[in-house]
Amino acid sequence: MAAQRRNLMQSHQSWTDDLPLCQMCGVGSAPNCVYGPDGKGTQSHPNEDGHLRFRGEDGCFLYGVFNGYDGSRVASYVSQFLTAELLLGQLNSTHTDDDVRRLLTQAFSGVEKSFFKTIDDALAVKADLSNYLPTHNEGTGYHQLSPQGQKVQERLKELEQEVSGGATAVVALILNSRLYIANVGSNRALLCKSSSDGQNQVQQIGRPHNTENEDELQRLAALGVDPARVKQAGQIAGQPSTRTIGDYRVKLNYTDIDLLSGAKSQPIIAEPEIHRNQLDGVTGFLLLMSEGLISALESARGPEQANQEMVAMVAAELAQQSDLEAAAQAVVERVKRVHHDAHASGRQRAARCARHEDMTLLVRTLDYPPSDGLLTPTQGGRIYPVSVPYSNSQSTSKTSVTLSLVMPSQGTLTNGTNTASTVEEGTPTPGQSPTATLQSTNTQTQSSSSSSGDGSLFRQRGSQAAQPDETGRVPPYVDFSQFYRLWGSDHADTQSTLGPQ
Repeated sequence: MAAQRRNLMQSHQSWTDDLPLCQMCGVGSAPNCVYGPDGKGTQSHPNEDGHLRFRGEDGCFLYGVFNGYDGSRVASYVSQFLTAELLLGQLNSTHTDDDVRRLLTQAFSGVEKSFFKTIDDALAVKADLSNYLPTHNEGTGYHQLSPQGQKVQERLKELEQEVSGGATAVVALILNSRLYIANVGSNRALLCKSSSDGQNQVQQIGRPHNTENEDELQRLAALGVDPARVKQAGQIAGQPSTRTIGDYRVKLNYTDIDLLSGAKSQPIIAEPEIHRNQLDGVTGFLLLMSEGLISALESARGPEQANQEMVAMVAAELAQQSDLEAAAQAVVERVKRVHHDAHASGRQRAARCARHEDMTLLVRTLDYPPSDGLLTPTQGGRIYPVSVPYSNSQSTSKTSVTLSLVMPSQGTLTNGTNTASTVEEGTPTPGQSPTATLQSTNTQTQSSSSSSGDGSLFRQRGSQAAQPDETGRVPPYVDFSQFYRLWGSDHADTQSTLGPQ
């Protein structure tokens, strides 16, 4: 049986290829990237993320995003076999909440146990070979080993690559109008509910299982692990997650890890944290995001408004195009650009943006109106945020104000920070100066304010729309002279100046 599972894992085809895909979702992804001194990015390892999006029977839908590490083996395995644990007749509309929670928990546990069975033989061989080297060549380097010893060490490296690695997972199960989110690790689920007046309510479902989660630290403490040491280290065996799937080092050999050696039982677990939401009458969308996507945006912009900004980008793309796959990919590309620009800026956050991991975004619409290509900018549009320094007159600390410029279609011009902003007057025709709501967000205090203006920040434009250059950008058309004057009059006593020099 273990050999059959191993052969299936190594196969280029999966039995899930024959399952019906859900047509109400789209997935975007991008590989990891490390920026060199010249600013160019290179991929440091193969993409390790995975995902699933299947339509079952009896009103059942299953989605998942998996963040693999030390290889893609576990993420790929989970994306295949978790489906087998849940979509082969195990679930139906008569099941209670307790039934669904039990089935989800059993599915995660069963998938991990079956994965470990696939590497049993390799682990046994690895253990035998490991016993050989210390006996015959203890304390010697590779080039000091005998030819036979070198072959043994090379084989040990191959076996380690075969058995190592793990994955974190965020899974969404929709059973009729019930939404269940099962999370293991540091991926993220966001539920966006749109109201009739165009406001978007954003809800993060669950918290990441990492070394900063106080509930997780208490769980580890109850097992005999020192939570202070774990929190100070920030990682366990090289990973920040306190719940993972796979990773035999922290599951089977945790007593050999200094931070975990005092644990009474297995401290790193695959048990999901499950949350339930009711979707009756909900209009909006569900987002499942890998840790790499979240970290890239938070590194570039800060964590305070990352959820709201992600929802704003998704809403903008959904208003621009009806292809959900293209919309999800466009958002991922947008996050890539934001991260790259933060690195290239040389500013405070540049050091945090030297690299990003694999990024995956799954967008599932919930009775969300499809784009007709004629929506107003405030219902969506491409968002191009710009940041300017801001200092509160009652505080000496400085933060940034993000003024997000929405680029509508059809040559119109309006600005706002998210889909909740509103236009005070009718949509202007080319050449007119629009009246719109300008909303600024203090990313340090998470407070926001909005004010409507007369459009004097915008230069008059002719009827000919600006064409993008070879990088896909359009020439600047926003005049910040009035802002600089106002800012300067309020900060006349400061030594520094703001604005074009």
